[in-house]
This record gives sequence, C-alpha cells and structure tokens, in this order.
Amino acid sequence: MAKMSAGQALVKVLEDWGVDHIYGIPGGSINHTVEGLYLEKEKMKYIQVRHEEVGAIAASADAKFTGKIGVAFGSAGPGATHLFNGLYDAKMDHVPVLAIVGQVGQPVMNTNFFQEMDETPMFGDVAVFNRTVTTADQIPYVINQAVREAYRQSGPAVVILPEDLTTQEIDYVPSKTPKVVKDDFSQVVNPDAIQESLKMLKEAKHPLIYAGRGLLGSRDVLEKFSEQFNIPVMNTVPATGVISTDHPNFIGTFGRLGTKSGFEALQHTDLILFLASEFPFAEFWPKNLKIIQVNTNPFDIGKTVDVDYAVISDATSYLKAMIDTGESRPADTWLKANQENKKNWDAWLNELADKDDEDGLYAEAITKKISELSGPNDTFAIDTGNVSEWGVRGVPMNKNQRFAISGLFATMGFGLPGGLAGALSVPDAQAWSLSGDGGFAMVAPDIITEARYELPVINVVFSNNRFGFIWYEQAETKQHFYGVDLTDADWAKVAEGLGGIGFTVHNQADLKDVFDKVKELQANGNKKPIVINAIIKPDDPVATAFMPLDEKLYGKDTVDAYAKKYNIDPSKQPSLGEMLRAEGDEL
Repeated sequence: MAKMSAGQALVKVLEDWGVDHIYGIPGGSINHTVEGLYLEKEKMKYIQVRHEEVGAIAASADAKFTGKIGVAFGSAGPGATHLFNGLYDAKMDHVPVLAIVGQVGQPVMNTNFFQEMDETPMFGDVAVFNRTVTTADQIPYVINQAVREAYRQSGPAVVILPEDLTTQEIDYVPSKTPKVVKDDFSQVVNPDAIQESLKMLKEAKHPLIYAGRGLLGSRDVLEKFSEQFNIPVMNTVPATGVISTDHPNFIGTFGRLGTKSGFEALQHTDLILFLASEFPFAEFWPKNLKIIQVNTNPFDIGKTVDVDYAVISDATSYLKAMIDTGESRPADTWLKANQENKKNWDAWLNELADKDDEDGLYAEAITKKISELSGPNDTFAIDTGNVSEWGVRGVPMNKNQRFAISGLFATMGFGLPGGLAGALSVPDAQAWSLSGDGGFAMVAPDIITEARYELPVINVVFSNNRFGFIWYEQAETKQHFYGVDLTDADWAKVAEGLGGIGFTVHNQADLKDVFDKVKELQANGNKKPIVINAIIKPDDPVATAFMPLDEKLYGKDTVDAYAKKYNIDPSKQPSLGEMLRAEGDEL
C-alpha cells in the first residue's frame, strides 16, 4: 500500500497493463491526471498531440498494429467531443481503446458551470464500457475494469473523471489479479461441422476463401490450409496481411479497393468459405453461390449475407481442424487460372508504375517506390479515400509488416495519426503514413508532434487537388462536380514549417532522387518526420467494384468501353471466365 494522488494511481494501473504511452492535451478538468503522468514520466510517455482527435485515432491505430490497448484523454467539453472520431473507429473495427475524459468537479456539476456537460450519455453509443467515477478511491478499480472490458469486448471503454477526485490522496494497492487479455484454452471444433464443411468443399467446383481480421496472426495456418486444399484466398481490406501479399494463392480483395482477380473470382465461385469477418459488402456478392460462415460471434453469422452453413468457432481452430483431417483438393484449373489472373493484374499495375506522363505520376509509381524502400517489420497507416485503393493494392505485407486502416468507419485523417502510432508502437521499424491531400490537410499540424518526439515517420501525400473518392461517386451518379475540388498547398513547405523535412515529386526522375535521399537520411539516423508531396495524375483509380472484361457475360461493347476508359489491353488482361472456358472449366 502506498499513499499517492488518485491521478498517479490511475497511471500506475495503466503501467500494470503494459501501456507505455498515452495521447492527449491538458486542460483544467484533466490536469490532475496529467500531474500523475508527470510523476510517472520515467515509465509512461505522454504524447502531446495538437488535436484530441489525432490522439484518439492514434490510440486506435496502436491497437490495430499491436493488439494492445491504446489510450487517449481529453478534458471536459470540447476535449471530450474531439475524441469521438477515434473512438468510433475503434468501435467499428473492434479494437481495444481507453478514453479518459475530464469532467468539472462534483461540487459544480449540475449548476451550468463552465464547460459542464452531461458526458455519460454522450458516450453511450460508442463505448463498450462507460462510467463516471464517484469517489477517488474507486478510480484504480474502475480504470482496471475499463481496460478489461475494452479487451473483452474489443472496443472503446470510457472513464469520466470529475476534476476534484483525481487530486485526492488515496491508499493505492496494486491489483494482484493477473492481467489476462486472451483465453489460453484450446477450442474443440464440433466434428460434425468439419465433416459437413469437407462435404461441401468436395461438392464445390470453384471454392474460394474470404478471410477477415479475426485471422490476423494466423497467417501460417491460413496459408497451410489454402495450400493443402488448393483454394485461392481473398481478404477483407482491414485484414490486409492475413495472408502474404506475394503468396501465389492470394488474389486480392473485392470492391472499390479491390483487384481484377478478386472481382472475377467472385463472379465464378460456387462456394465461399467466409472466415472471421462481418464484411458489410458481402451483400453485393453474387447470389447464386453457397456460403460457409465461421465466426466466434453468433450475432455476426448471417448479419451481412445469408449463409448456407454456420460454424460458431474461432476460425484458426476451425482451419487447424480441417488441416488435421488430412483431406485435400487437387491443384486444378480453378486455382491455376486465378493465380494467372492475379499475375496479369500485378503486371498491369507495374506497367502503370513505370509510366511518366506530363500531368503527373501514376499513384502506383509511389507505392512501388515505397515497397522498394520498406523493410520487413515496417508499419503502414493508410488514410481514407483513393489512397486506400493505392495503399491496399501496393504496400507489401509479405513478411512481418503491420497494416492499419479506418475500415468500417472510414474516417479521413487516419493516415498521419496512424503513422505516429506506428512509430511509437513498433519503434524498431520504419513507420509510414499514406494520405490523400484532403485527409492530410485535416491533421497536418501533428507533424509537429512527430517532430517534437523525434519520430522519423515517412508521410506520403498523394496530391491531386480533389476529394477523389467523392469525385468518383459524383461522377457515377451523374451529379455536378461540386465541393470536391481542393485548393492546392505545398505540403513539403508545410512540413518544413512544422519541424519536418519536405520533398516534392512530379515525375519519375524526382521520385528516384527523393527516395534515394530519404533512404540516405534514414540510414544516417534521421530523427525528423519526412513529408513527400507526390503530385499524381488527377485520373481516378481503375474501378474494380465492377470490371466488365468478359465479353460472354457483359457484351463486346461494354468490354470495349471499360477497357478504353482505363487503358486496359484485354489481350494482356484476359478475363477469368475466358481462361476457365479455354480449359473447359465452366460451372
């Protein structure tokens, strides 16, 4: 037992949980907690962000990169409301985050005091745990329970602290209960579920794996299953890296952030093994196929798409049980055609990367250079917008790299805070952030934060002076282009003004020169954040949500129009259907 302020005791609880950094901005209602951070500064790194939203998003990115809880705080009133974007990101992508929220002192609550708000109901929708403490003595206990619930329910927990309580001295006794965040038991999968799955796989002619975030960390198991049963693999965007991106059986993903190989595989599959995901766009899958869904949460079974067979199980345990049967499928035309289709797609992206047009670089040129410079343990934080497409298609996830994106919430401005989090959570690797010029503008001041803490994040800004993702939506729905143009800014100069190093690239020569300089800087121990302002073509990325390149399915006129729009040579990009028909392998 030791006497200390409740604010310091709060920080000690976080230390016991392995938290080593926390984001936030001081304020009158949270200052006694900040005093606790000062007293524990040898063990807990306080990261002063320039906006609480950045802190909350960074906390969510911490959790995505490491699986460990991310922590941010905000003072009463605006400090609290600024946290919402990051907390909703954590809620919708199911990662553990703790938000510590200041409140006015108890004596002035309910008196219309300065910055007084009824904060508990504000967080009712977003939080898996939402409490306002009522005594100083209970603060360590409530924080401890909040962390447990954030882990248990994989979401944001909120603890609201009246200002007068954190300053009070209490008798602090550390909890001796082990800090358990994972079940350590082995799951036994119902043998009937395994036998039924095998039966359906044997009956299928064109089976396909669709893997979600619940399989992150089980790459070896997923790859072994795919190889044993010779089934191509797709993944949801938040699950990027669940299978190595250079594995021959990996064929990409589906939707606007997808691949030709992914889109076409879905048009020709007859069975999807839907693993560890609640993928909302599954409702757009073709309807004439069978689905086996495997998920630990019964509520997620059939939530986004009707399924033919449900297995309530951990997907890793399920795949291990399937592997242990010793059964397999032959490496048939279906697998080989999908592999070839993905190779053709990758070759086309590589052609774009090597082009040098007068109106700017193809974005693929940037991601190709990133791939060449990146290391085996690097972190990639990808912003929302067209940059999501380029990032998902281009960053390497073939070793121990880590990937974070605002998946279901899809908030712009995720990239830079995610890069900040990557540098703090995985300090022995290079942290990258990829942003569009729209998203970067929302959070650019926190380059100061990266500079302040000597975090040499490489921040790449894809600049085309438009909200590209929304521009495409307005074009597709035949609206007037309104509100989607952006006033240009020199992000390299902005970076220099905020304490970083700035570069601008316009063409292939610039690109090579700048990346050579960045490589040299990092090799020589650079401690400053870097911003690469990449001037890219204003063209929209190739639309992969619907890729009509199969004349039998869509007609010659439709194929020709699509190929012309995106400069695709159908002779180099034959459709999957064409390849299958050439081998006599149609459903």
